[in-house]
Amino acid sequence: MFITFEGDDGTGKTTQILRLAESLRSAGYEVVTTQEPGGTAVGKQIRHVLLHSGDVSPKAEALLYAADRAHHVDTVVRPALERGAVVLADRYIDSSIAYQGVARALGTDEIRSLSTWATGGLLPDLTILVDVPTSVSMARLGQNHDRIESTGFAFHAAVRQEFLALAAAEPERWVVIDGSKSVDDVAAAVRRSIAPVLARLEERKTGQ
Repeated sequence: MFITFEGDDGTGKTTQILRLAESLRSAGYEVVTTQEPGGTAVGKQIRHVLLHSGDVSPKAEALLYAADRAHHVDTVVRPALERGAVVLADRYIDSSIAYQGVARALGTDEIRSLSTWATGGLLPDLTILVDVPTSVSMARLGQNHDRIESTGFAFHAAVRQEFLALAAAEPERWVVIDGSKSVDDVAAAVRRSIAPVLARLEERKTGQ
């Protein structure tokens, strides 16, 4: 089962992935937690280039994210899914659509096509959007910003609006959770949101 978490920087999604992973492991599931970019050794090098190596042109940025994603899916995500694990990913294709497709104005169709090719069409079973107002997410980031975090309010507001638009367009895959609530309240909402997905997973196991 492949579950992705989306949201702008500072929404708390990474904390929620760790909380959910702990809960699922306690229930007996094998869980793989990973992130984009940086979920592999190659990905860590790409992540450094993207976030800490100075200026990167928008098209180069999009291609680097796609390269990270292709290697990540081939070496981490698909092997884990094939052996029956639950994969929890911090960002996936929808981040590229929001950040590069919209906020970088490269086009959603172009970015979606690039990522679809890079991943062989692999899509999540569920995508959880942890959403907070842009003013809140930026305030949570503090003072030490990487290259993407430092792009400014308008950029991050555009990212948030695109995530919400993607969720509204595909409600069968997306769940939107209010990330401004307490960590415990958000974690409880996340657990409720995955209940139908876990039920389908158990049905698959029973049917094997």
